[in-house]
Amino acid sequence: MHRISTDMPNVDSQFYLRRHEEKLAKIQSQIGSESRIHELRDDPLAASHAVRYESYLARLERFEKNTQYAKDHYNLAYSYMNEAVSVMQRVRELAVQGANGTYSPEDLKLIGVEVNELIKELASLANTVGPDGKQLFAGDKAFTEPFRIVEGTIDGGNESVVVRVEYRGAGASRRTEISDHAFVDLDLGGGEVFWAEKMHIFSNVNAANYRVNTAGSFFIDGEEIHVSPGDTLPSIVAKINDSAAPVKAFIDPETRGLALEGTNPHLIRAEDGVGGATVLRDLGIIRGNMENNAPNWDIARARVSGGSVFDMFVRLRDAMFRGDQDFIGSQGIAGMDLAIGNMTTRVADIGSRQERVETVWQRINREIPDVQTYLARESSINMTDAATDLKWLDFAHKASLQSAARILPPTLLDFLR
Repeated sequence: MHRISTDMPNVDSQFYLRRHEEKLAKIQSQIGSESRIHELRDDPLAASHAVRYESYLARLERFEKNTQYAKDHYNLAYSYMNEAVSVMQRVRELAVQGANGTYSPEDLKLIGVEVNELIKELASLANTVGPDGKQLFAGDKAFTEPFRIVEGTIDGGNESVVVRVEYRGAGASRRTEISDHAFVDLDLGGGEVFWAEKMHIFSNVNAANYRVNTAGSFFIDGEEIHVSPGDTLPSIVAKINDSAAPVKAFIDPETRGLALEGTNPHLIRAEDGVGGATVLRDLGIIRGNMENNAPNWDIARARVSGGSVFDMFVRLRDAMFRGDQDFIGSQGIAGMDLAIGNMTTRVADIGSRQERVETVWQRINREIPDVQTYLARESSINMTDAATDLKWLDFAHKASLQSAARILPPTLLDFLR
């Protein structure tokens, strides 16, 4: 014979009511969060897939923002560089007019005045500040005005004019990741965009017997080159040529010193590393590392040639003030052709970067909805089924409460009525 406690129906009813409440709470939480996975035990395999999809989706969204920023940045740079090309073409037109022999010296001076104003306009374009408050052509010195105008008087000029334009920016070292392990350079430094001639640096220091005393490194155009104790000048030249720097190194046959030549028109940037090695200073290339003012060439021990777009402008304007039509027709126009050629090459470079990030941006925006679909398939709840289950559980819970009210045994309070 089985013995049944009078409290047993009460305990059983409470147990099953709590189970109903737990299921109701779970389905309500799933509907509220739109996810059927709250704990790993809900669906371990789907949970592992969902975590991977969420991680990949977060990376895609970050890459999408990076590519969008790069697109906007390139579009702005492309616009200002095209304006700079228009200014340079106007100066070339003035040079052609000034070289045809039909203008008097006074007329050439008037043309020179216009060229001087166009120098200021080009400097204004080179010092453009983007919508994010950063200098467009200053490289990684984003809050430093890259070009500084120095004014003064010259022979033949009636008032203060632009004497020179100094570059104080840095190289284009800002990069952004547009897909896994794929980066693009965001900037073109002013030392690349607004340059005209290939630079040449010839050291006058005889380094035939030079030896590196301390292990360290130096930088050429941002590329780090390591040296070891005992390295000679030929080994240093070989290391420079083996690096990715757009510079060709060789030994000057006259001075037997180090010589550097740019492989394209740009301002060569050179610095010794932070270690104890002072290779470039020992070889007479630089006088110290670049700080706020560039360049840092040791002009007392090295011969430097290769000018910027502004140098070409200034030479041409000075020739107009002098009335030197021969210079205007030869070196003046040739310098402008070099400047325009380099600028159009840089414009094409920006255009190619635009095309690349546009292609990546389109691919990412096609891929994001696909990954969202995969994630929803693994973790999202079916609202129709969830609503049906919620209604069924609610009905069962109410029925259980009504049954419990009738089945539970009476208490002393019921008899006291």
